[in-house]
Amino acid sequence: MTGLPRPFYLRPAKTVARDILGCVLVSRIGRTVTAGRIVETEAYLGPDDAASHAAFRPSSRELFYGDGGRAYVYRIYGMHWCLNAITGKAGTPGCVLIRAVEPVVGAPAMARRRGVAATARELTNGPGKLTEALAITGGENGADLTDGRLVITALDTPRDFAIASGPRIGITRAVDVPLRFWIRDNVWVSRRA
Repeated sequence: MTGLPRPFYLRPAKTVARDILGCVLVSRIGRTVTAGRIVETEAYLGPDDAASHAAFRPSSRELFYGDGGRAYVYRIYGMHWCLNAITGKAGTPGCVLIRAVEPVVGAPAMARRRGVAATARELTNGPGKLTEALAITGGENGADLTDGRLVITALDTPRDFAIASGPRIGITRAVDVPLRFWIRDNVWVSRRA
């Protein structure tokens, strides 16, 4: 399965964060294919964005300054993996955090991995929850999102939803910047505004 083409990612993080809503994150990690429609994202800009790892996490710089279309996976609170899509052309860092997905393939496998019911809203309604459900770990850091075990594919349904936006959540720097985007009224969003 082929993912979105690299030029999709070679744009500013804010643009990609909006346009990736409704696309499908597909994981072929493990024995079962699992996938979820992206329903919530956050954009993180370059070193001028105080909340971006490009500003304060030197170990992330190699990925951030390369061409978009690669996975940036890091651990938060020492226990949860978070998946980001690197954006922009080489030299212009940015990324999009995938905050929540709506399960579309493999919900029973996701539920086993998470220890919750396949229909539970808590299955994939947060960045750490969705990575656990889709078996995404630090081993996918740097993975090519256009082709491989972890890809983001084009919309699987017509784009007939409204997009809401607001401040990013779960951060302590640049908290008032409105770079969080979500599909309005989608029950799988991590936190409703």
